[in-house]
Amino acid sequence: MAAYQFIYVMKGLGKTYPGGREVLKDIRLSFLPGAKIGVLGANGAGKSTLAKSISGLLRIQAGRILMEGEPIDAMLPAERLRRGIAHVPEGRQIFAGMSVAENLELGAYASAKADYAARLESVRKLFPLLRDRMKDIAGNFSGGQQQMLAIARALMSKPRILLLDEPSLGVAPLLVAEIFRLIVALRAQGIAILLAEQNARQALSIADRGYVFENGKIALSGSSKALLNSADIAERYLGMGGAAEISETASEVLASRLRNVLFPAPSNVIPGDE
Repeated sequence: MAAYQFIYVMKGLGKTYPGGREVLKDIRLSFLPGAKIGVLGANGAGKSTLAKSISGLLRIQAGRILMEGEPIDAMLPAERLRRGIAHVPEGRQIFAGMSVAENLELGAYASAKADYAARLESVRKLFPLLRDRMKDIAGNFSGGQQQMLAIARALMSKPRILLLDEPSLGVAPLLVAEIFRLIVALRAQGIAILLAEQNARQALSIADRGYVFENGKIALSGSSKALLNSADIAERYLGMGGAAEISETASEVLASRLRNVLFPAPSNVIPGDE
């Protein structure tokens, strides 16, 4: 039996931006391994700030973040990634000037390389769209295809917790349905998922439990079924979707630098000549 029932616990989480605006206020949230949690709310409710606080991109100013009982709120994002926390941010943020294969290899950069080939094959099976386009430049993909690539890149790190921030934003309806089917399929891999979405109906349809954020606080929480049947939720949130957004194209300079990290040029120094 595991020493801790919950894989992840947040206690009294708080975050204030410059100017004194509180964006997270006393957030208390926990979930089991393999759970799917929906975080709902309008723009500015605190959903993205929560995801960034979990992955370490933002530092909290109050409360504690525990993973299997161990505090991790002081850890850098890279260390949290190695512990199994992967973040797919709003807007996808793929490396548009690089190929699909290079994006996926970057996803595995911080993890052990021993089973890289097996992970790559697993991701290619889960995302057949990518299988035949490994050499294609990611920036030429549609918004939905880029979102699939962003999720696939995160999976290359072998996450135990996957943070998905607005995966339906700016994506065609047909591909939104496909993305949500893929999220459901991840349950079989035992990955816990925190899904931050404005599209409440879509999120609650696949989540085990939902949390409704308003002004940085949890206004409502409960099972997805109960929230879907709530008249209050139906009136304020169901059917709400995000506005279209187009991510910026990554520069060729950045792509070149990242290639140098992934594929360093062989040294021309001959042993003994130093």
